[in-house]
Amino acid sequence: MKLPELLAPAGNFEKLRTAIHYGADAVYLGGEKFSLRANAGNFATEEIARAAAYAHQRGVKVYVTANIFAHNRDLEGLPGYLSGLKEAGVNGLIVADPGVFAIARRTVPGLPIHLSTQANVTNREAVRFWESLGVRRLNLARELSLAEIAEIRQASGAELEVFVHGALCISYSGRCLLSLYLTGRDANQGDCAHPCRYSYRLEEEKRPGQFFPIEEDSHGAYIFSAKDLCLLKRLPDLIRAGADSLKIEGRMKSVYYVGAITRLYRAALDFWKSEGLDAPLPEAFAEELMKIGSRGWTENFCDEPPGQEEMLYNGPRINHEYAPAGIVRQGGPRPLIEVRSPFAQGDEIEYLGRSLANHSHRIKAISDQEDRPCPRANPGNLLRLELDPEPAACESDGLFRKKSPVP
Repeated sequence: MKLPELLAPAGNFEKLRTAIHYGADAVYLGGEKFSLRANAGNFATEEIARAAAYAHQRGVKVYVTANIFAHNRDLEGLPGYLSGLKEAGVNGLIVADPGVFAIARRTVPGLPIHLSTQANVTNREAVRFWESLGVRRLNLARELSLAEIAEIRQASGAELEVFVHGALCISYSGRCLLSLYLTGRDANQGDCAHPCRYSYRLEEEKRPGQFFPIEEDSHGAYIFSAKDLCLLKRLPDLIRAGADSLKIEGRMKSVYYVGAITRLYRAALDFWKSEGLDAPLPEAFAEELMKIGSRGWTENFCDEPPGQEEMLYNGPRINHEYAPAGIVRQGGPRPLIEVRSPFAQGDEIEYLGRSLANHSHRIKAISDQEDRPCPRANPGNLLRLELDPEPAACESDGLFRKKSPVP
C-alpha cells in the first residue's frame, strides 16, 4: 500500500525539528511576509534555507506558504522573495491568490505550486482549471465530503491534499472578514484575532443595556466557535478516496501539540499499512488523542454538512489533561531537558517515543549542567534528569509531558 504524505505544521525551527522527529514526511512553514500566519514564529529567507537543508538531510520535504490575498501594495518585493525560496531549495510554494500565482509562474517557473485551501476548490472543473494552469497540488476546500473528494480524484491527475486535523474556521474555507471588522486585524493578510472564539451577548438597539438570553452558561455564548477537526478514524476512507497528502493544521500551536499529533497520525498510518485498511484502530489511539487536548472533535463535512452538535457553545477551549514537561536537547540515560512546565523531584513524567509507546518515569534527581542539584525545574531551565526507571531510548527532540494540575 502506498501511504499518503503526512504533512505537519512548522511555525518555527523548533517545531520543524519536532515534527520531523515524530514522523512527518513533509512540513509547511511561512516566511516573514506573504503568509497567512503573521503571528507565527515564521522564518527569514536564510532560515528557510537552513530549514530546507535540515529537512532534506532527513528525507523530508519543505513547502512554504505565500497564501495571502494580496493588494497592490503587497506585491512589492514578491519576485525577489520567490527567487530566494527557489535558491533555498524548498520543494513547493503554497498560494491562494491568482496574482501571486501568476507572478510565481513567471518568476520561478520550475518551483512546484500548491493551491491553498483558501482558494476554495470545491469541484472537479475547478481542479481541472487550476491543473491546466500548472498547479501541481490542490489543498481541497474543507467543505467537501469523502464522496466528493473521490469524484475529484477520478477527474484529475493532480495531487490532492486534505486537512485531517486541527482548528476549524467558522467562515468558508477560512476566508473571514469578522476579525477585520471587529479588531482591524485582517485574517486574509495573516493577522486573524480569532473573534470566532469570543463570547457574545445579544442587545436590541432600542433597549440599550438590556441583554437577551442567548447564553449557554453564565459566561455568555460562543456562537461561532467550532469544534476541532479530527479525521483520525477516517484515514482509510481518505486513502481509498485518493488523497495524496494529509495535512495537520497548527503553525501557531505549541511544540508539544505538533509533536504529539504528528506522532499519532504517523502511528495510525503505519498501523494501517501493516494491518490493512479494514483493521479496527486499537483503543490506545483514542486514549492518546485525549491526552493531547482540543476544543472537542468533529469530522466536519466528511459524511454530510455539520450541524449544531459540531459547535462548541460552552466555551472557547477544553482543559488539557496533560502539559508539556520539556524537550530533550541531549538524549541518553540522564537526558538534558529544556523545561516547558514546572516539575519537581518525585514527580511523574511521561516520555513520548517515536511510536505510540509511552514511557512513565519518576524524577529521582534534577541537576544543572554542572551537576549541581536543583530542587525544582522552571520553564526555560536547561537541566539533567535522573529517572526511574532509567530511559532506554531517550532521543534529542523527543518530548516529555506531565499530568496537568486539576483546575
